[in-house]
Amino acid sequence: MNKAQAQTRIDKLRSEISDYRYKYHVLDESSMSEAAADSLKHELSQLEAQFPELITADSPTQRVAGEPLDAFTKVEHSTRMLSLNDVFDAAELKAWEQRLIKLQPRWKPEYFADLKLDGLACALVYEDGQLKRAITRGDGFVGEDVTSNVRTIESVPLKLRTTELEGRVEVRGEIVIPLKDFEALNKQRRKNDLPEFANPRNTAAGAIRQLDPTMAADRPLQFRAYTLLHDEPQSKEAEYNLLNTLGFITNPHARVFKTLSELELWINNWESKRENLPYGTDGVVVTVNSRETYQKLGIVGKAPRGAAAYKYPAEQATTKLLDIIISVGRTGVATPVAILDPVLIDGSTVQKATLHNEDEIARKDVRIGDTVIVQKAGDIIPEIVRPIVSLREGHEQSFNMKTALEEHELEFRRDPASAAWRTTSRNDPLIIKRGLEHFAARAALNIDGLGKRVVEQLVDEGLVSSIADLYKLKFDKVVELEGFAEKSAQQLVDAIESAKKPPLARFLFGLGIRHVGQITANDLAKHYSSLDAFLSAKYDELEAIDGIGEIVAHSIIEWLEDSQTQILLTDLQALGVVPQDSIKTASGELAGEKVVITGSLEGYSRDEGFDLVRSRGGEIQSNVSNSTTLIVVGSKPGASKISKAQKLNLTTIDGEDFLRRFASN
Repeated sequence: MNKAQAQTRIDKLRSEISDYRYKYHVLDESSMSEAAADSLKHELSQLEAQFPELITADSPTQRVAGEPLDAFTKVEHSTRMLSLNDVFDAAELKAWEQRLIKLQPRWKPEYFADLKLDGLACALVYEDGQLKRAITRGDGFVGEDVTSNVRTIESVPLKLRTTELEGRVEVRGEIVIPLKDFEALNKQRRKNDLPEFANPRNTAAGAIRQLDPTMAADRPLQFRAYTLLHDEPQSKEAEYNLLNTLGFITNPHARVFKTLSELELWINNWESKRENLPYGTDGVVVTVNSRETYQKLGIVGKAPRGAAAYKYPAEQATTKLLDIIISVGRTGVATPVAILDPVLIDGSTVQKATLHNEDEIARKDVRIGDTVIVQKAGDIIPEIVRPIVSLREGHEQSFNMKTALEEHELEFRRDPASAAWRTTSRNDPLIIKRGLEHFAARAALNIDGLGKRVVEQLVDEGLVSSIADLYKLKFDKVVELEGFAEKSAQQLVDAIESAKKPPLARFLFGLGIRHVGQITANDLAKHYSSLDAFLSAKYDELEAIDGIGEIVAHSIIEWLEDSQTQILLTDLQALGVVPQDSIKTASGELAGEKVVITGSLEGYSRDEGFDLVRSRGGEIQSNVSNSTTLIVVGSKPGASKISKAQKLNLTTIDGEDFLRRFASN
């Protein structure tokens, strides 16, 4: 990117970020998630670092927040309320430390770490121990006088509990609403047929900015302190201790660390456990513990050098949509897939995201070349949330699904009952390959050695044209294939032979029945117990099974009645492929439990985790619902599942504890 291109991009980013910040901090409205806004800000910071001559005083990176509302008296802060520079991984945290050491070579690293709260920043001014004024952050220099509202917050001392600090004392912190109180608030609003509040942060901010103090008094607000402007404390740790003495709530989890390695372990630990906290947090504030060193390091731009905000991996981020391609699945459905400029989301690098279908593309007006907001859907599959239209530069291209499919090697027809385009040929080699790959996959029959490359060889050489043909493969044919020796050829034949008696659930999943995923396949196996019973299934009884609705039931009946299905099943039976009957487990430590696993379990694949639950008598569910009885929280859990579990007040168990209790028995 040259300087002119950088200037154009920077101008658009500044405009979008400034608009977001005004709506978020001044109007208490959200045009996008904070994670997405952080992603845009990070991109802007990187561009300005690359082209420092393009930095201007009015850049969002050089200021803290928006202008104060005219409805309140404007008050100038005694000292500027600063923001913090963000770091996003261990490497950036290490680079930050190295910069500090370079500036202060005699400093012996020691850090104070605290969880970063998602609330409304506020400064409380005390004179002779009495609360005199409460001021919002505003633009960092000038805030809003909200004293009458803040006085209603029970956790704000109207008088300091000790008089050892004389004269003017200023305490800064966040006004928050605990998650359980926020849910109770929304529960009452639902009961009263009132619209629910969007999130705790905006609800807290909205309450403080009401002109009538009784509105603030009706909200379950809390003030949590993190800064004391006074000369006495010599360290950040001592500052927190003194805040407690004065009568303020501080975070009990905050700690001092002498090395980055210890700090990183603590940060990573809270990343997996933060969803169990009583308040919202998106990261950790790391501060140089020594006040003297902190002050010597000074300020650069809008932020102190001696502190940084370590942001946890976002569930949303922004990136460029480079292209849209067509992916054809095992059922012959064509799905548009976005090719992205790689971006880190929720701890993993994302390069592709689903666009679902052509109706979704049209509804969201997604174009090739757009800057888009991407998120993890259902904790696993990335999807495009929306384009940021204001960042368009004029060269973006609309995508036409029909035109793209006309250039594809297969012929497609749009399903009149849905937005799906489906191939007219189920016997095309591409569809056969997808079906075979699915049948042999780990979650299905788990046939070792039968991966994508081998499947393509077998189909291209004319050795296999259906699932049944796999069981007809002979050693002398396989050994002639490129890349096979006698040993590997025999291993593949043996692996296929050993897959003649698969568990019923894995077999049903492997068959690739439309709309039948792993969970549904297990539900079917549990209900029917045997393949023969399943093959005699009726629509009404299918629809009555918990988790199987009208669409899935119709799809199963359509598959069962298809002539090609009947030929396949007859061939498989003749070849000795007989799925094992499903044994209904009525006993076990997890009998009667309906379990959702979110995040990963150390040493276990996703499927192995499911099998562990089932072996103990439990039932696996893919999504959290009212019927769920237990949530297993592994590393990097899905925020949406944890949030829903908290709303439903469901029982949770840490992944390590779960494995300790059930994996070793």
